[in-house]
Amino acid sequence: MRGVRVWARLLSVEQTVIEDVDFDGEAVVIAVRPGWRQRRRCGVCGRRCPGYDAGEGRRRWRTLDLGTARCYLEAEAPRVSCRRHGVVVAAVPWARHDARFTRSFEDQVAWLACECSKRAVSELMRIAWLSVGRILTRVAAEKRASFDPLDHLRRIGIDELSHRKGQRYLTVVVDHDSGLLVWAAPGRDKKTLRRFFDLLGAERCARVELVSADGAGWIEEVVRERCPQARICLDPFHVVQWATAALDEVRREVWNQARRAGQTAEARALKGARFALWKNPEDLTGRQQATLAGIARTNEPLYRAYLLKEQLRQALKLPVEEALALLERWLSWARRSRLPAFVKLAQQIAAHLSGIAAALGFGLSNARTESVNTRIRLIARRAFGFHSPEALIALALLSLGGLCPPLPGRGC
Repeated sequence: MRGVRVWARLLSVEQTVIEDVDFDGEAVVIAVRPGWRQRRRCGVCGRRCPGYDAGEGRRRWRTLDLGTARCYLEAEAPRVSCRRHGVVVAAVPWARHDARFTRSFEDQVAWLACECSKRAVSELMRIAWLSVGRILTRVAAEKRASFDPLDHLRRIGIDELSHRKGQRYLTVVVDHDSGLLVWAAPGRDKKTLRRFFDLLGAERCARVELVSADGAGWIEEVVRERCPQARICLDPFHVVQWATAALDEVRREVWNQARRAGQTAEARALKGARFALWKNPEDLTGRQQATLAGIARTNEPLYRAYLLKEQLRQALKLPVEEALALLERWLSWARRSRLPAFVKLAQQIAAHLSGIAAALGFGLSNARTESVNTRIRLIARRAFGFHSPEALIALALLSLGGLCPPLPGRGC
């Protein structure tokens, strides 16, 4: 009897009866059965159900290794008839439904996947990376069932993320108050985002106060449709990005003009001036400052575009009243600049002026969302890609959504 208790403690199994232990020279096989309170329960909902048949006989679940030897739990796998889920394999207390591994094994795999590379997880746990993805999906689904991250959302950030070549995108939603990733799904369109608000529900949608985004039309349309009371905040960082893109468009235009005119030296100087134009003045090297001074002397349209970009950047650092007053003057200057890229930019900023004012007034940016996006990219790179976006989303939710289980035996 004492040996049985020791084995139960070593395997971290509860409500389980140890019947026998065998070692075949390569693996430890432990015969078990559920305690009487855990028998004949639906594998999906856990309700007690009438038995259906004996299933396919005895089966094995891989559990944590004992030293260098693999270890398996072996038990009968009867089926039950659930009124809600039909005929399913009966639940067992040591494993999740439809899994070939025990809970402790899957929890350790999930923790390692959040902390280690693909090769480290596969080598240490001696399983294929495809199996890791399935484990992550099961663990994340169970954690989300017991903890709803969509409750109490007030300020959220919505963004898109390219996670794979070939225009593979994710839509991600971040809680600004906690900094946690609360939802993600493949795709970047109105249909995808509506799935999030459908999951949120009308009552919780009405509690959302602020939504930060990057100015994408499909995001704004769905937010106004589902959360009309929410203020949309356009992150100033993205506004400066628009101005930088307009500046680079002007640079390419004057570079092409110099190249077509046969001005080889000037064209070469303009091609190498990109970083001098992009960087903040306080971060310029001595060589880049000289490059910028040369542009100011010889290329008035490009230097005017640079000044427009810099004034916009400085305006967005001011308190909201001063910033809006300066933005009005900036818009007038941009419209009269005779630079098509900045005339178009002025129209774009004027259309989003209320969102910029909201971001400045409430001090809300998309920085936390961008940080989550960066870490999702790192997760994908560390794993050398995923076979499906669902596995990437599961690992991102475990790692960045507060769902990662502790290592077995370490507690919470």
